[in-house]
Amino acid sequence: MSSKQDGFEVVAEGVKRKILSYNETIMAVQVHFETGGVGSVHSHPHTQLTYVLEGSFTFTIDGKSVEVSKGDTLVFEPNVKHGTTCLEKGVVLDVFTPYREDFVG
Repeated sequence: MSSKQDGFEVVAEGVKRKILSYNETIMAVQVHFETGGVGSVHSHPHTQLTYVLEGSFTFTIDGKSVEVSKGDTLVFEPNVKHGTTCLEKGVVLDVFTPYREDFVG
């Protein structure tokens, strides 16, 4: 499932993202979640920093769950499985290093 609307790419039901800026070494992506929206468990070779701008989420990181809300920050090491479920409609800012080629290709 992938479609564009208002500069956002719909990536799953209740989840859409917009690439804000990037170069070869870093990328900033804004991700909007509806309550109940799911970022499926996945891994990638990038370091990821996630800053919660709005809402609340349960993240699963390497099989362990953590609940976060506005103002919280998480760091995901490369190749560690992680995913999220949105508990309360929200927005996160994801920063990747290096940039996610698969998001622009």
